[in-house]
Amino acid sequence: MKKEITQYIAVPGKKTKLKDFSTTYSGDLDKETGKLELQEIKLKLSDYQETLYAGNSRSVLIIFQAMDAAGKDSAISHVMSGLNPQGCQVFTFKTPTEKEYEHDFLWRHYLALPQRGRIGIHNRSHYENVLVCKVHPEYILKERIPGYEEVKNVDDDFWKNRYESIRNFEKHLTENGTVILKFFLHVSEEKQKERFLDRINDPAKNWKFSSADITERALWPKYMEVYEEAINETSTDDAPWFIIPADKKWYARLIISQVIEQTFSSLKLAYPVLPEAEAIVLDDYKRKLLKES
Repeated sequence: MKKEITQYIAVPGKKTKLKDFSTTYSGDLDKETGKLELQEIKLKLSDYQETLYAGNSRSVLIIFQAMDAAGKDSAISHVMSGLNPQGCQVFTFKTPTEKEYEHDFLWRHYLALPQRGRIGIHNRSHYENVLVCKVHPEYILKERIPGYEEVKNVDDDFWKNRYESIRNFEKHLTENGTVILKFFLHVSEEKQKERFLDRINDPAKNWKFSSADITERALWPKYMEVYEEAINETSTDDAPWFIIPADKKWYARLIISQVIEQTFSSLKLAYPVLPEAEAIVLDDYKRKLLKES
C-alpha cells in the first residue's frame, strides 16, 4: 500500500497508542481536491465491485467502529454511494435482541456476513462485545454464560478469551475468501462536543441525539482505553485495523476510499473465463443472432 495509507495501520505485533495518531489532517490537500479524488475512486470501486460479483469467489467485509458523532454513517453513505445496491449490504448492530441473547455473541454477526461476490458493511460490529461491554461489564451477564453470573467474575481471562474468539473468527473468514477491512474513526473529544451541539441546535438533526450520548461521553478515557486494547489484540496481518483521523469528515472519507480501492487492486480480480466448449457454443449463438434480419 502507498505510504499515505500504511501510516494509518495499527501494525500487528507493535504496541499501538491512540495518542500517537492524530484525529485531524493538516496537510496541503484542500477539501475540494479531496472531494474530486473521492469521486474518481468511487468510479473505480464500482468497476471492482462488478468484477468481484462476477468472480463469485471472494467477499469483502468492511467494519466501522467509532465513538458517537465520529462520522460512521456519513462515511458509509459517501464512500459507498457508487456501488450497486444488489451487491452490497449494510448492517447496523444495536443492543442484542432477546433472540440474539439466546446464542453466542458472534451468532448474529455470522448471519450478517456477505455472500461470495458481495460487499458487506457493518456499522458497529462484533467489536461492541469488547468495547461497550468492557466499559459496562454488567451487559455480559445478559449473555447467561455459565460461570459469569456476577460482574466480579468477568475478569482479565474472560477478555483474553473473547479477543481470541474474535481473532479466530476473522482468521476463519479470511481463510475462506473473505477480505476484512476494519476502520476506527478516530475523532477528538472536542470535535465530538462540536457535533453534539450541532445536533442539538439543528432541529433537523435532533433525532440523532440521545441523552445516552452524554452519559457515554463522560466515560471517554475508559473508551479510549478499551479501543486501544481491542486494536492491539486484534490487528493482524490478514485483518489489520486502520486508524482514520475523523475530525475532518471529507478527509476521513478520502482515506477510507483509498484503503478500499488499494485493497481491491491487490486482489487481482478478473472476470471468469469460459471453458473452451462453452465459448464455442457462445460463438454459435452470436452467429445466429447476427443472421437475424
